[in-house]
Amino acid sequence: MTMPAKNYASTRFSELDEINEENVKDLRVAFTFSTGVNKGHEAAPLVVENTMYIVTPYPNILYALDLTKPGAPLKWAFRPNPEPTSQGVACCDVVNRGAAFSDGRIFFNTLDGHTIAVDAETGAAVWNNKVGNINIGETITMAPLVVKDKVLVGNSGGELGVRGWVKALDAKDGHVVWTAFSTGPDKDVLIGSEFKPFYDSDKGEDLGVSTWPPNAWQIGGGNMWGWISYDPDLDLIYHGTGNPGPWNPDLRPGDNKWTAGIFARDPDTGAAHWFYQWTPHDMHDYDGINEQILLDMDWKGKPRKVLVRPERNGYIYILDRTTGEVLSAEPFGAVNSSKGVDLKNGRLIVNEEKAPRTGKLVRNICPTASGVKDWEPSAFSPRTGLLYIPHANLCMDEQGVDVNYIAGTPYVGMEVRMIPGPGGHRGEFTAWDIANERPAWKIKENFPVWSGALATAGDVVFYGTMEGWFKAVSARTGDLLWQFKTSSGIIGQPVAYRGPDGHEYIAILSGVGGWAGAVVSGDLDPRDRTAALGFAGVMADLKDVTAPGGTLYVFKLP
Repeated sequence: MTMPAKNYASTRFSELDEINEENVKDLRVAFTFSTGVNKGHEAAPLVVENTMYIVTPYPNILYALDLTKPGAPLKWAFRPNPEPTSQGVACCDVVNRGAAFSDGRIFFNTLDGHTIAVDAETGAAVWNNKVGNINIGETITMAPLVVKDKVLVGNSGGELGVRGWVKALDAKDGHVVWTAFSTGPDKDVLIGSEFKPFYDSDKGEDLGVSTWPPNAWQIGGGNMWGWISYDPDLDLIYHGTGNPGPWNPDLRPGDNKWTAGIFARDPDTGAAHWFYQWTPHDMHDYDGINEQILLDMDWKGKPRKVLVRPERNGYIYILDRTTGEVLSAEPFGAVNSSKGVDLKNGRLIVNEEKAPRTGKLVRNICPTASGVKDWEPSAFSPRTGLLYIPHANLCMDEQGVDVNYIAGTPYVGMEVRMIPGPGGHRGEFTAWDIANERPAWKIKENFPVWSGALATAGDVVFYGTMEGWFKAVSARTGDLLWQFKTSSGIIGQPVAYRGPDGHEYIAILSGVGGWAGAVVSGDLDPRDRTAALGFAGVMADLKDVTAPGGTLYVFKLP
């Protein structure tokens, strides 16, 4: 378990099968560990040989736990002491989504824009490079990915007029090898002779400038704070780009390239090979940063290398990852902000009736700004052919307002009030049949499902709820097999690992927060329905069922 996604294909599937549908009901706590931090815990634990590593939200403490001893005592703790002022420019809680291991080192990011390499055995810093600037609103919340000898990192800050980028750092000493921006001229985006997008709308010179008003691309967002996958055979990395800034679309006419899309790049040089834009001229904050699952499968009778992406705009996309062609795009939740995807030209078909305008209130836009699904990663089981998707069922009322750019301050230009989606429940956990383009089963949850998913060879799927329930369900039917109430809401990523004793363990971090749980972790007043960029009002009752916390739970069979 050397990376949060389990592997470069981002399947989050464990081959362990000791815990199965029949015996999972017997799971019990093996040990717990308090992180000492009461903000949103979105990270996945790492397990390398006999040590577990966890990264906390700000202040981004890296802990190493000794799995060979009873209770897994602390081996060491690395405290990077990030700048306290970074908390003030983090848009949606001070989260961290995890670390990565490679060649004896743990790599992780801090909220104030540092990437750090730590010796996995001793806990001593190997190198520390400041790659972001909190003075202009840049933070880093994503888990890095190590590909060959490069550590890949992207920035957050789309709500503060930050220009998005992805950087590759040399794993040995941390120096920046290449930087690819999400907006601006081709030379900045690393678009050159190798760039061959599938659709005509992505062809042309310097579209990262010409699809924006003059100079707006310089503060245009497109941040990369989510997930990266890698195909070693094609030698390509795949990463999304976030929302354009500001949210108010009236202030930035045009397609606003290269935001709310996905790039395929050469990991050695950063050179772009293709791009596809999920949401041209994004009007609703539909960041394109979600996970992409890389599968080799028969599609309509032909073998294809596909990329499967449950996107924030509400569609499950299946792309040919060699070319960027859209093969399928089906809705997996409530969607009325668009009317589908035109497979001839790849473009989202916008519903103009749900387009927000400055001074105009538009009601009941589905999905809400956080999408049908936000950053919380899905899991794929090759045993069932199903993708297990944690997501939300929320809509919103939205109105554009004027806004001026001031470095390091909010640059949004939109008032949002979120509401429950159809049926009144706010969350769902969906098993999606990829080959047949339809749901196999769904589970309704009261709150948005903001945790990641884990699928195992025992045909068990794990996820957590914002009330604090950690659940195991049948991978084939969705039937509830087991649940355990933790001390705080769960927004972390569950993992399975084989312990030093040879047995299978399941681990999850509990600690409510993130954008969806900011009303609790930030102690916000839910009477202000626009607080937390609209999330506080729809989550007011979360305060009644859970409290802030930060605890690792590890489970095993008796």
